[in-house]
Amino acid sequence: MRYQSNRVQGERERGMEVNLEHDAQLHEYEAIADEVASHKPELTLDWGCGWGQVSALLIERGLTIKSYDYDGDDAPEAEVPLEKYPEIPVYLSGEPSKLPYDDETFDVVLSCGVLEHVFDPEASLDEINRILKPGGRAMIYKLPNRRSYLEWVARKLGWYYHGKEELDTLYTLPEAEAIVRRHGFEVERSQLANMLPLTSGGSVVNRISGVFWRVNTLLAKIPVLNLLATNVEVIAVKPAR
Repeated sequence: MRYQSNRVQGERERGMEVNLEHDAQLHEYEAIADEVASHKPELTLDWGCGWGQVSALLIERGLTIKSYDYDGDDAPEAEVPLEKYPEIPVYLSGEPSKLPYDDETFDVVLSCGVLEHVFDPEASLDEINRILKPGGRAMIYKLPNRRSYLEWVARKLGWYYHGKEELDTLYTLPEAEAIVRRHGFEVERSQLANMLPLTSGGSVVNRISGVFWRVNTLLAKIPVLNLLATNVEVIAVKPAR
């Protein structure tokens, strides 16, 4: 998701570092793309695609996708090539909530680190529901956990943390489940995820990224401990008629 105002450049630079330069983080994106692909959707929307790294992974898995991103008041309201993946077109919009797609178009709408940053989560979920086919899935990843120990550490050290910016929304697992249910979805799966800092460590963590990712995944399955995990994930289904 891209941001309006003078935060744009800083967010893009940080987004480049966090999303594309850490192998442990890329393992998570690959796992997300695998889960989306497991449902064999005919058409998937990568909502708030950012640099397009997950769009590229979905295409590698043979999926047909549309990439979409919010780009502020000067957005072209048109498809343009992604900066890092110019072979992939992205629709850049200046509409903070409304989506430029017909009703019941998509089998999956993917939100990967997006819903927590939007202007109006309630309006955005209404739009996602509108454009999903009956039986389609809203697959929501990387919502920041309100109780995350890593976010607490980042606040204490003065680093970037979710909740610092005006539009950041933090969630608990029950809060994330409740907001999707309010907008007509049924919760298919929900969990807390990520106990280790996937976007830190540089070359050291990159060299052991596979092990780091597996340990991270195992730790996130430990009851009570995982209450302090970094992220909340919810897979929500639009009921069939």
